[in-house]
Parts: sequence; C-alpha cells; structure tokens
Amino acid sequence: MATKSIETQLQEVLDREAIRTLPVRYCHCVWQKDLDGYVDLFTEDGSISMNDPLLPDTKGRAALRKMIADGLDTMKPRPFIHNHVVELQGPEKATGTCYIEVRLFRDGKKWEISGWYNDEYAKVGEEWKFKSRKIIVDSSAPAGGNS
Repeated sequence: MATKSIETQLQEVLDREAIRTLPVRYCHCVWQKDLDGYVDLFTEDGSISMNDPLLPDTKGRAALRKMIADGLDTMKPRPFIHNHVVELQGPEKATGTCYIEVRLFRDGKKWEISGWYNDEYAKVGEEWKFKSRKIIVDSSAPAGGNS
C-alpha cells in the first residue's frame, strides 16, 4: 500500500473541511434568506430532489433560486445539520450524507421534519459546490401550537 504524501494528506483534510462547511453555509443562507449565497453553493447545473413524487426535482441555479424563494416566503424553514460524513472520490469529486432537522410553518401549523441529505459535491476552480442534494424525509409531523 502506497503512503500518501503529506501534501496529499493535507489537501484531503482541506477538501473535507471545505465540503463540511457547505451544509452549514446552506442552513445559514436559509435562515438569513440569502438567495444569492444559497444558489452560489451549487454548481451551475446543481440540483435538489426529494423522496416525494409530488415534489418535482429542481435543477439549475435559476430554478433553485425560485424554489428556495418560494419556500422561504411560505414555510419559514429553520434547518439544523448534524453528523456529516464525507467520502472523497478524487481531487474534484466527493459524496456525503448529513442528517437534518427542520422546523417550519406550513398549513397554519408548526412542523418538525427529520431526515438526511445524500449529497454529491464537485470542485469548481478552487471551491467545492453541491452538484446534487437528495433529501430523504424520515419523519414529518405537526409540532403543536400555532403562530
């Protein structure tokens, strides 16, 4: 088994840290309603899909911007990210899973949702971006109380 050079190991650490920052920045942009910041986290052809056949896949920055703008206005989501696992697939590609809890307002009620994202990442220039995010909803229920 070949030993990786210190430079290679250091680059892998830097890449993992940059990738782990993506979901944190994603949540921050949602909380702050930063649409420009949000879409900039994705590649030009980046996408989001859900395990719900009633919700269409969203692909491309313009469509992502519209989707998040509509969601921020109607649901006021508050996401929290946990336990991010990253697998480097080479110098410009990686995959990962992170777990999520979301508190939001829908149908006149507060809701709590939990699940995870299965992500694909791509390095664009010197910056890591989301190539795709697949949201798997594990549970979704009213939290009780109206506001």
